[in-house]
Amino acid sequence: MKQFTDRQANSDQFFLLAGPCAIEGETMAMRIAEQLVTLTDKLNIPFVFKGSFKKANRSRVDSFTGIGDQKALEILQKVGQRFNVPTITDIHEVADAEKAAQYVDVLQIPAFLVRQTDLVVAAAKTGKYVSLKKGQFMSPESMKHAVKKVTDSGNSTVWITDRGTMFGYQDMIVDFRGIPVMKSFAPTVLDVTHSLQQPNQSSGVTGGKPELIETIARAGIAAGVDGLFMETHHDPSSAKSDGANMLPLHLMEGLLERLTILRKAVNQIS
Repeated sequence: MKQFTDRQANSDQFFLLAGPCAIEGETMAMRIAEQLVTLTDKLNIPFVFKGSFKKANRSRVDSFTGIGDQKALEILQKVGQRFNVPTITDIHEVADAEKAAQYVDVLQIPAFLVRQTDLVVAAAKTGKYVSLKKGQFMSPESMKHAVKKVTDSGNSTVWITDRGTMFGYQDMIVDFRGIPVMKSFAPTVLDVTHSLQQPNQSSGVTGGKPELIETIARAGIAAGVDGLFMETHHDPSSAKSDGANMLPLHLMEGLLERLTILRKAVNQIS
């Protein structure tokens, strides 16, 4: 992870976690990774490739959960090796921590599971970077306890990822007042695309508002986040998971260019 840690120390630029919601196959993963690596190299944006090796939190029993744990983890490893970039995946059970740690650089604790002490500690003890997603039901202040579980386990490589707060039953909001609070505990990332989810739809398929991705991303940069998390796909309408709130891959270049300009302006007045 030397490439990532060296770049992360440069606060002049945000870092980007991006990729598909789930690994659907090697060809799609490599295609998305190649385009993202090309863009982030061009704009000098530190990049971590994201892909879930399995999807455990599904609305319906017939929802897509993955192509097989081992197969998906091996694809994530190939992405990291081929493009020399760190990779991140989310884990859901204690046994997942050690298993996934053999293939990826960052273990992500999903928002619904961030209070599960055994899971957080298991991730921390692998020695990998740990990304703690703020629960939709948690205050920014309460995330200090999740961070402390990691550091008390002997791992200082931890960050917080905000993915919004539940507003009613079918909507999410981002409270940007929480960004500086969480930054006082650990580097803080804004999960742009999941913040625009609309869960609990009557169809059982989560909706979203991808037309607001740039609005939320810009606000995050202005608020001083250390990084952005965005799920993307070459054809979100055909994605097997979370297609309703993903950014079409062909829109990523223009968005990153504009966000880089904004980050420079924020740096100048900070």
